[in-house]
Amino acid sequence: MFTRIFGKPKQETSALATLDKLNETLEMLEKKEKVLLKKAAAEVEKAKEFTRAKNKRAAIQCLKRKRLYEQQIEQLGNFQLRIHDQMIMLEGAKATTETVDALRSGAAAMKAMQKATNIDDVDKTMDEINEQTENMKQIQEALSTPIGAAADFDEDELEAELEELEGAELEEQLLQPATTAPAAPVRVPAGRQPVKKIADEDDELAELQREMAL
Repeated sequence: MFTRIFGKPKQETSALATLDKLNETLEMLEKKEKVLLKKAAAEVEKAKEFTRAKNKRAAIQCLKRKRLYEQQIEQLGNFQLRIHDQMIMLEGAKATTETVDALRSGAAAMKAMQKATNIDDVDKTMDEINEQTENMKQIQEALSTPIGAAADFDEDELEAELEELEGAELEEQLLQPATTAPAAPVRVPAGRQPVKKIADEDDELAELQREMAL
């Protein structure tokens, strides 16, 4: 158990160290490739100069060196491809290992929870809950049962009395006379003034006559 616990970080560190080493090697190969490309280009320029100078032998030697540089560049490209392939495989293996470790941890946690939660304990707990629920129902029924004088009342007699009251109320509504219709509003014919308005005009006329007499 302790070997497994302390072995995981070590394995992870080893994988990371290997990836770092491969990455460093890849960078080194890329730098060498750039140097060789520059040298090959320089040999081409020299070959051009020797060609212009009519020095055919020297120009051919420059082209030969260019070919050698190109062969080394191709070899470096193959090395880089293999390193890339190795890095991809290592990263995939690392991801697989981490996934398996995560699944193993999840399975262990699930097993621990199932061990802590025994099925017998669950059944016992549910029985206790059902028993408490039944006890509470009995308590509520006992509290709602009438006691004293109210316990002696006959429910059938009370219902019969209620039906009798409802029948009497219905009979009283049937015997009650119809409601009297409201009186229609009084309309004053056109051209005829109300009495109060005529009296007001007479008072104004009498007041005017007194003022003239003065």
